[in-house]
Amino acid sequence: MERIYYRATAGESVPAGPLKADIHAEIAIIGAGFAGLATALGLVERGRHDIAILEAQQVGHGASGRNGGFVFGGYSLGETQLVRQQGPARAREMYRLTLDAVQLIKHRCRHYRINCDLNSAGIVLADWFGDRRRMRQKQDFMNRVLGCRWEWLNQPELRGRIRSARYHGGLLEPDAAHFHPLKYARGIASRLASSGVRLFQDSPALNITGRQGAFRITTPNGSVSAEQVVIAGGGYLHGLEARTSRAILPIATYVMVTEPLGSRLTEFLNCEHAVYDTRFAFDYYRPLPDTRVLWGGRISVRDPGPAVIEKWLRRDLARVFPELAGVAVDHVWSGLMGYPLHKMPIVHPLQPGLWTCIGFGGHGVAPTTAIGELTAAAIADGDQRYRWFDDYRLPPAWSGLGRAGAQISYWGLQTLDWFRDRRRFQ
Repeated sequence: MERIYYRATAGESVPAGPLKADIHAEIAIIGAGFAGLATALGLVERGRHDIAILEAQQVGHGASGRNGGFVFGGYSLGETQLVRQQGPARAREMYRLTLDAVQLIKHRCRHYRINCDLNSAGIVLADWFGDRRRMRQKQDFMNRVLGCRWEWLNQPELRGRIRSARYHGGLLEPDAAHFHPLKYARGIASRLASSGVRLFQDSPALNITGRQGAFRITTPNGSVSAEQVVIAGGGYLHGLEARTSRAILPIATYVMVTEPLGSRLTEFLNCEHAVYDTRFAFDYYRPLPDTRVLWGGRISVRDPGPAVIEKWLRRDLARVFPELAGVAVDHVWSGLMGYPLHKMPIVHPLQPGLWTCIGFGGHGVAPTTAIGELTAAAIADGDQRYRWFDDYRLPPAWSGLGRAGAQISYWGLQTLDWFRDRRRFQ
C-alpha cells in the first residue's frame, strides 16, 4: 500500500463531490492537476468565471500531488536540444515562459495566501562527475543563451552546504524554489471555488462529443455541455480521446521520505536547497520543514511496489550519504508521468474549441503553469503564443512498444552514467 507523504500532511481535502446532473458551462476543463488548475486560474484572472472542472479522482491525485516539489525553469527536453530545434531567439522566449511561471507560482502563493511550505532557497545542480569545464560551459549557456541566473559553487562551497564526498561543485539556480505540491494544488482549487468555478471530484470524463460551441462531456452520473473544452490530463489520462491517449507514455517514477532527522539533518544538508545531479539517471532530493529528507529518482514502465521502491531508493541514498544507510523510511510511493516522445508540452486545439494541455512528464511544475497561462490567454484573449509549440504536437507513442523503448532508453542512459563514472577513476 502506498504511503504518500503529501497526502498525510496536506490537511483537509477540497470539499467537492461528484457531478450528479446535466449542467452547462462556458468552458469545461478535464483534470484537476496543475495544468487544469493553472488554466482555470488564468481564465479567472482574465475575468472568465463560468468554468466547470471534472476530476476523475481528487484534486492533485496524479503527478501534481506526487512529484518532487521542484519549482524551476525548463522542460523535459534538454536546453541544448531546445535551442537546436527552435533557434536561440525562440528557445529563449519559450524558456522564459517557465522562468516567468516560477515567479507567478511564488506570486500566487503570496497573493492567495496558499500555505504550501514554499521555500525560495533555490535549487542546486550538483556535479557528479567532476567535470568542471562542462559545468562552466553549462553555466555560460544557461545565463548567456537562455537568460538565466545560475551561480557557480566550487567544491568547498558546495560541501559546506551538501556534505557528501560524491560531488565536485555545482550550479545554484537562486530564483528557483521547492514546495508541497498537493497543498499548492488544493490551495489553487479552493481559490477557484471561491471565485465561482464549479469543481467536481470523482467524476471521470467518459467521452466527448460535439463541436465548438456545443461540446458535451459525459460522466457516470451527469454531463457538462460547454462552448470550449480543455483536456488537461497526464499519465492518468486513459482512453478519453484517442489521439491524446496515443501521444502520452505513462512512465512511473519513485519517491520516498525518511523519518524526521532532527538536528542530524544539518550533518548532511546544511542548507535548504533542493538538489539534483548531473547524471542522466539522476537523484533528486530536498529537506522538508519537519527535518525529513524527500528522496526521488529512477523511472520505469512498471510499478514494482513500495518494498522494492524503498530498497532501490535506499541504495541510491546510501551512495550519496553513507551515514544515512540505516535511516527509517516512513513514506514510499510511485506516480505516473505523462511523457510525450518529443519531451515537450502539447498545447493546441484538436479542433476549434477542443484544447490539449498535456505532456509535462519529468519536469512539470513550472511548465504546467506556463502552458496553463498560454491556454487561458488563447481562450480569453485570442493570444497566439501557443503556436510557439506547433512543432510539438501529438506524436504516436505506440503504446507498449513506446513504453519498452522508453525503458530501454533509460537503461542505456544509466549505462552511459556508469561509463562516465568509471572513467573518472581511471
